[in-house]
Formats: sequence, structure tokens, C-alpha cells
Amino acid sequence: MSSFVTEILANSGKLEKEDLSTKIGKLSQRVDEIKDEVCEMINKKYEEFLPTLNTAEELVVQVHGLTEEIDLLKSRVETEVQRDVRTAITEFSELKRQLERNTILLRVLKQLQVFDSGVEKFQNAFQAKDYVEAAWHIEKAEKSLKVLRSRQDFEPKILKSLHTELVVQKQNIIYHLGQEWEKLVIWKLSGQKETANLDVETVLKTELHLCTAVPKGEETGSLIASVLEAFTILGQLNTRLRFFSHLLLKYILKPLILYPVLHLNIMEDQETQTSVLQFEKILSSQEHPSPPEVYIKVMTVLEHLHKHLFDVPFSDSEVEDIKPKVALTEALGDMIWEELSDCIIRDCLVYSIPTNSNQLEKYEVVIKATEDFEKALKNIHFLKNDATALLKYARNVNTHFASKKCQDVVVAARNLMTSEMHNTVKITPESKITLPKMSTPSSGDKLKAAKVAQIQCAETGSLENEKQVSQYTFSMPACRISETVQKLMELAYQTLSEATSSNTQCAVQLFYTTRNIFHLFYDVVPTYHKENLQKLPQLTAIHHNNCMYIAHHLLTLGHQFRYKLPPPLCDGAATFVDLVQSFRRLGTECFLAQMRTQKAELLERLSSVKNFSNLDEEDNYMVANKAVRQVIHHLKRLGKVWQDVLPVTIYCKAMGTLLNTTIMEIANRVTALEDISTEDGDRIYSLCKIMVEEGPQIFTPLAEENKNKTYQQEVPLYVPKWMKFKELMIVLQASLQEIVDRWADGKGPLATEFSSTEIKSLIRALFQNTERRAAALNRIK
Repeated sequence: MSSFVTEILANSGKLEKEDLSTKIGKLSQRVDEIKDEVCEMINKKYEEFLPTLNTAEELVVQVHGLTEEIDLLKSRVETEVQRDVRTAITEFSELKRQLERNTILLRVLKQLQVFDSGVEKFQNAFQAKDYVEAAWHIEKAEKSLKVLRSRQDFEPKILKSLHTELVVQKQNIIYHLGQEWEKLVIWKLSGQKETANLDVETVLKTELHLCTAVPKGEETGSLIASVLEAFTILGQLNTRLRFFSHLLLKYILKPLILYPVLHLNIMEDQETQTSVLQFEKILSSQEHPSPPEVYIKVMTVLEHLHKHLFDVPFSDSEVEDIKPKVALTEALGDMIWEELSDCIIRDCLVYSIPTNSNQLEKYEVVIKATEDFEKALKNIHFLKNDATALLKYARNVNTHFASKKCQDVVVAARNLMTSEMHNTVKITPESKITLPKMSTPSSGDKLKAAKVAQIQCAETGSLENEKQVSQYTFSMPACRISETVQKLMELAYQTLSEATSSNTQCAVQLFYTTRNIFHLFYDVVPTYHKENLQKLPQLTAIHHNNCMYIAHHLLTLGHQFRYKLPPPLCDGAATFVDLVQSFRRLGTECFLAQMRTQKAELLERLSSVKNFSNLDEEDNYMVANKAVRQVIHHLKRLGKVWQDVLPVTIYCKAMGTLLNTTIMEIANRVTALEDISTEDGDRIYSLCKIMVEEGPQIFTPLAEENKNKTYQQEVPLYVPKWMKFKELMIVLQASLQEIVDRWADGKGPLATEFSSTEIKSLIRALFQNTERRAAALNRIK
């Protein structure tokens, strides 16, 4: 064993010269031999019980020696192996880097080869006018260039040269494809500047020429297919289609929708092998074309384009990730359908909505035509969705009918409200609004009406009286109202009548539109006619009557239609009673404002007279006389303005109030005088006499003069201070004794109109301070 170790150690530092595995093998063989010897010794010791102590001790020594040799060898081996492993790793890494660099270089060379091959094949295909093949190869070259650009360590100058070459070649094919496209699709437009909507004469100059010629030896439509597919591969199709769709919408489709006089004419020119799409003008009395006509015209254009332009087969591409699968008609539809459908709705369908409920059933023709139109569009792949906004709009005709009806009603109502008010019609108790014919009530409505009638009969049966009220008791008194207001009420009745024959949603909408008419009147009329209502008394009276006329009808308007309307309107919601008070207040406040204006004018005329004093002077008397006569003239003129306009009772109350204001102003000024001479008293009396004699003549409520005498004789009923004024005249001409007699200890007619203080003040002003005056004053208590 020592010779073996000595042999190994002898070659220290020279392990690299021998085979390491050979030495390890020898060492392993020696270990196995020692192991066999140990086993044999143990067997003899424990099984054969042989005296082998010396042998065992020798083996132990050998084992220890061998262990030391193994440890030493292990240490030497680890040192040598680790050194060799590091060297090997370094060499391997270097080789790996060289391999990777060679691989990358090989790939770059391959991409350069692909680029060069692609450009070369592109040029060959392009010269042969094989545009699809050329487009494929230029796209492959572009893809190769992208890979080369991803290598940061690649030569920048080479990349720039390759990029320039690629751009030049690609723009070259795009330009030539554009040239081919312009030969296939030729637009002839008028030279006018672009506007929002073209007029008919401009549209008539528009033509679209489509080349249908087929090159010899090629399939039908191969040139168009080649150009369009090449555009698709190069990513230029959307740009071309977008521009084409803009012209198509502006110069062909929209004019067909807008103008019913335009007729589409398609001609096939066999000589030039082109298809020409142009317009011609026809006679038409329609303001807006009907939807079925529009659908036919639009469908004719799209089918023609689908046949000659967009329905072309694409060849199978060898590179799937380069050529996307595109349906050309579908792409066109995505671009223009939204705007096209909006135009059809806005300029065609809107005007086809029925104006009354009787025409709703006929509208099914339009709905069916719309469904067929969309179905035809799907057949040519122009549409993808099942239900578009166009079809939804047509099917939702009930809502649109109600909206359009309500809009028309509100517009008509507002036009009436902003019209002149002075054109009037006479309203009498016999006047009635002719109710439109309403649909026959259903059995349920009849049952409701019968029950109500029975309840009413049961309630009134026990309250019957031999004396019946007049049929005119609750009628509108005779007066004049604006023609526009009468038409407004007729419009309200017609709208409610329309609601009775409509479905629930429409009926509710029409009912609340009717309410909105009156809300609109309440807000618009006082504002729109504000200046005239302030300045013109006649218009104020007419406006007052208008408001009262509307309020009068609002009392029963809802009840007349209640049982004809669907729920919840028939359950009590159909009422206008809540608006009655607002309209009465509107008319009253406006009229009272005019009354205050007239009162102010009357008092202003009397203000020129300075307390009716010093009337013995001629100038003062002339001024007072003029003021009184101006007041009378003003009242007479106002009476003529309101004559036959206001109801008789309102007329008499209004004129009586103004006359009462005048005479009270005169009476108060006279009673305030501290000294009234005999001549002053006579002249004041003459002025009062003018008022008493001519005052009743202002009461002329009716146009027939002979019928006004009754109202002129009833002046005290309308002028509360009329009798006081007449008593003042008596006092001005009476003696002290006559005044005391008319006072009659506070029980006479004078005491009824004047207070004791006022009479004493008049006595002191009229009579000198004597014992008789003192005695008279003592009797006035």
C-alpha cells in the first residue's frame, strides 16, 4: 500500500500528465480489496472466533494509512479539478459568444437576403402590373427592415439606405394604384364651392363613372380586385374608401333623400365599357319624398356599387398576417351608415309621421319598407346589426306621433298667443264650441257613465224644486274675446279629442300637452303683449275677457273628456280645475292695473284745479270748468272703448268706480275749503251740475243706444258716492234752515251721506259767523 501512495506522491504537481480516471480507478480497486479483508477479519472474529488480534491491528493501521492517503488525494484532486473547470468554463463561454454572434450575423444576413429578394420580386411584379404580388413583397421587405432595425448594433448607414429604398418603392406603388383607381372610379362634379346642402341644379351636374372593362385573358373584375386588394395589403384602403364615401354621401345619397324631384339614371356605355350613374329631374308635387321611394333610390345606388366595385374576389394570400380579410361593402357601411341613417330619419322619416291617429294604421307600410330595406342591406353585407336606429325609429311611431303632435300643438298655440289680440268675436250665453266627434266609448266606459248618471239622479231626485234655474245661469256673459283665444280653446278640445282615440302613452302625452298650452298662455301672453296691455285699455279689457273665457271652459273641460280617456286619466287625473283660479287672477290683476292707470289720469286732470277756491276769478273758473269737462270726455271715450267689449256688469262696475273716484275727489276738495263765497258756491255748483248731468251718459255698455237708458238710470247702483255728491250740491244752494231740516237730527238724507264734522265744516265755509249759524251748528250733532 505504501508503494502505491509513494507512487502517487512521487508525481506531485504532475497529475495533469496522467489520466485522472485511471488513478481514481486504481484507488477504488484498492479500497475494495481492503474492504474484503476487513469483512473476512470480522467474519473470522465473530463467527469462527479465531485468534486474529495481530491481523486486526495490522488492518487498522492499514485503514488509517489509506484514509490519510485518500484525504490527501481528495484535496489534491479538488485543487486540480477546480482549476481545470474554471479554465474550461472560460473557454466554453468564449465559444458560446462566438456561436451567438455567428448566429445573429447569419440571421441579419438572412433578413438582408429577404429584403433584397422582396424588393427585387416587387420590382418584377410591379413591372408586370401584378399589384397584389408586388404589395405582398414590399410588405415582406418592410417586415424584414423592422427586424433589422431591432438590432441596435447594425450599421445605421445601411439601415438608412434600405429605409429610403423601401419608402421610394412603396410610395411608387401607392401612386400607381391611385392612378389606376382614378381610372376605374371617375367623379364629375360641379365647380361650385362646397356647401352644407347642394341645390338641385348643382346635383344634376354630378356623375359617377365606373370602369367595367376586363383585361384580355383575365377574370371579370380582376383589375378592380387587384387594386383594392393591394390597397388593403398596403393599409391604404380605409383612406381611399373614406374619401369615396364622403363624395358618395354628399353628392349622391343625401340629394336623393332631400329632393323628391331627383331621379336616378344608370347607363351602361358598351363602347367605353363604363357604367355611368347620373341624375335627371322629374315633376313632383311632394315637399319631402316618401320613405319607400328613398329606400328604393338608396338601394339602387348601393347595389350598383356592390356589383361593379366592391363585390370582387380576393386571391388567397400566402402570408395570412399581411392580408386581413376585409368585406369592402361592410367597410363602406361602417363608414357611412350612421350618417346616412340620421339623414333618412331627419329629412324623410320625420315628415312621414302621421298627423292624426287615424293614419297610424297606414304607417305599417313604412315600417315594412324599412324592414325590407335593412334586410337588403344585410344581403350585400352593408349592415351587420339586426336592429338599427332607423328601424327602431320607424317602429316607435306611436311615440314619435305623440311627440310630433304635441310639438305641432304647442307651436300652433304659441303662434296664436303671439298674434294680434284686437281681432275679436262676440261671445253670448248661447255660444258653444263645436266638440269634435269622439270615438264610441267602450263597455267599461259606458258602465262608468251609467253609474255616475244613476248617482246623480239619486242625489238630485230628493232636491228637485218646482222652480228651475235658467239654462244661462252658468253661461259666459256676453262679451268680446280675441279670435285667437277662441281658436286656442278649439285647439285644446281637438287635442283632447285626439287623445281619446289614442293609446295610453299617447293619450297621456296629449293630455299634458293641453295643460301645457294653458301654462304657456299664462307665461307668454302677459309678457309678449305687456306694452300694449299697459297702454291700450281696450286690449286690457279683451285680455280680461280672454282669461275669464278660458277659466270658464277649464271648469268643465276635464269632465267632458274624463270617461273617454284611458287610465289613470279617467280615474280623476284628467282635470283643469286647478288652473281656473290662476287665470281669473291673471285677468283681474291686469284689468285692475289698467283701472289704476285710468284713475291716475283722471286725478291728474283734476290736479290743475287748486282746491276749487277763488272760482270768482274768471281764469280760475275756466281752468276748473276745463278740467271737469276733460274728465267727462275721458270717461266717455273710455266708455266707448269698452263698449260691447266688457260684460255689462263688469263695464258698469268699472265705469262706476272711475266716476266715483272723480266725484269723491271733487267732494273732498270742496269740503276741505274753509271759506266759500256765494259766487264761489254758485260756480262750484255749476261744475257739480255738469258732473251730475253728463256723468250718467258715460254708461253705454251696449252698442244699441236705446238699451243703455236703463243703466244710465241706475247710476247710484254703480257709483257708491253718487247720492253724497248730489247732497253736496243741495248744501251749496241751501239755506241754513234747509240744511238743518235735511239733517233732521241725524236721521235725514244729509246725515246718511255726511258726518256731522263735514256738515259743520261746510256751514262754516258757506255762512258768516252769526247767531243763526251758531244755532244751526248746535243742532248738527
